[in-house]
Parts: sequence; C-alpha cells; structure tokens
Amino acid sequence: MVAQVKIDNKSLYDTDYNLWVLETVKKLENRDLDSLDWENLVEEVLSLSRSDKRKLESLLMRLIEHLLKLGYWETEQDRNKNHWKGEIRNFRLQIKRLLQDSPSLKPYVREIFDECYQNSRNIASDKSQLPLNTFPEKPIASLEQILDENWLP
Repeated sequence: MVAQVKIDNKSLYDTDYNLWVLETVKKLENRDLDSLDWENLVEEVLSLSRSDKRKLESLLMRLIEHLLKLGYWETEQDRNKNHWKGEIRNFRLQIKRLLQDSPSLKPYVREIFDECYQNSRNIASDKSQLPLNTFPEKPIASLEQILDENWLP
C-alpha cells in the first residue's frame, strides 16, 4: 500500500503540480505524514530558498543598472531621470521587504554584490549602447549606499 501511495504522489506531482500542492497541504494539515511525497516536498521547500536568492539577485542587478543609467547616461537623463528614480525606489523597497522577511539573506546580498555590479554594468552598457568603460569598473558606492533610499549618484 505504501508503494502505491508513493507512485500516486509522484504521478500527481508530474501531471498536476497545483493539485499535488493542494493534496500535500491537506496531508500536512491532517498530519498524514506517511502518505506525503517526501522527495518532492523537500525539493519544493529548498526551491523556496533558491527562488528568494534569485529574486534578490535580480532586484539588486536592476537597482544597480538604474543607478548606473542615472549617473552616467547623460544624453537620456533629462527624459528618463524621473522614471529611473522611481524604479530605483521600487527596487530598494522590494529588496528591503525581502530582507525583512528573510534576514538570513543579508550575508548573501553581500556575497553577490560585486558580481551583480559587473552584470549590471554590462546590462547598462547594452541598453544605453554606451561603451562599457563609460560605467566605472569598481562599484560606484558601497552596498549600504546602494540600498540607502536617500542616496543617488
């Protein structure tokens, strides 16, 4: 019987993910631990952490990209600076909320800062069609400044 439950759980996970989630929640609520699809459940819980990390990385890159455009894309500043400032505020707020919800990600944001800066530099160059060396190779500010809602380049 246990083998049949495992096969059914696996099959449901592969064929109807949403239903698998709903059924898993019911089993958890009922404390029906023996019939849980543990392998996929563990993988899904781990993916929550990976998802938050990817989101944080994406937000940080977008934030830095817009700070670089605001500070260095001079020909577009008059037309776009208010939009860029709005985006900067938005990304900062989203990062702040994510770090409030998961303070254990604070060391991770420090860990990825330099790589995110370099990626953002490349993206800003691509989008502006300005040479890469238009944007400083070293970060334009510390991580604390980048995240500070009152700091702009």
